[in-house]
Parts: sequence; structure tokens; C-alpha cells
Amino acid sequence: MLRQFVYPADVERDEAGYFLVTFPDFPEAGTDSETLEEALAEAADCLAEAVAGRIARTENIPKAARKQKGQYAIALPAQIAAKAALYLAMKETGIDKSNLARRLSRNVKEVRRLLDPKQPSEIQRIEEALAAIGQELVVGVQASAAV
Repeated sequence: MLRQFVYPADVERDEAGYFLVTFPDFPEAGTDSETLEEALAEAADCLAEAVAGRIARTENIPKAARKQKGQYAIALPAQIAAKAALYLAMKETGIDKSNLARRLSRNVKEVRRLLDPKQPSEIQRIEEALAAIGQELVVGVQASAAV
């Protein structure tokens, strides 16, 4: 099953004229800006923070709802998407950090860093961890919502 980390976002103008971006899949996430372009550019960071928070709290990361007419498609930044994929794969397979560390012949601290959205990780390391649990990272490209 291919899991994509591109989420629909609603954009509305508030009373002050700011563009407010919210995510139906992440009720806790929202951002705003004076221009639509700025609001959409900030939306990816906002979405990344929402996903990072869910990983930190060991909560579920929802599958993206289908984008409806009038919504914008906001993609997670690549590294956060890769970390979210690893996090979900571990949850779905029941493999914990210690078990993954053993499979990778690495220290459990390294696995914790791979899962920590605030810690930069080499994409190759995330790919190795995914491969150790029977998953692979697939990269795609699409037009930006901020264009």
C-alpha cells in the first residue's frame, strides 16, 4: 500500500483580511498570513509541526482525506514524511525501537534520532530502517500549492 503525505487544506479569509489555513485531518493545526502565497508556504511547516507533535505523543497520523474542490494539497516536507513513514511502519508491524536497533545493528539512540522530527537524519538511514521492516521509501513530485 502506497502511503502519501499530502493533505488537503482549507483557506479562508478572516475579518482582518488574513488568509487562514486549516487542515481537516489535523484539527490542531492552523496558520495564517497576510497573503495567500505566504499562508500556503507556511502551511507545510504547520503541517510538519502537527505531524511531529503526533509522533512525539505516539498518536496516530491519519491517512490524507481526498482533496475537495477549493482545497489546496499541502505536502509534508520530505524528511518529515520519511520519518512519519518509518513511525507508521513500526506501529503497524509492532516493531519497537529496541527491536529495530537490533535489526540494524545500531544503538537504540540512533533509532530514536531517526524518529525524532526535530533531529536531521540522512535519508539513506531512514531507507535502511524501512528496509529492515520490509518497507521502501518512494519519492514523488507534484506542483506546489504555493505556486
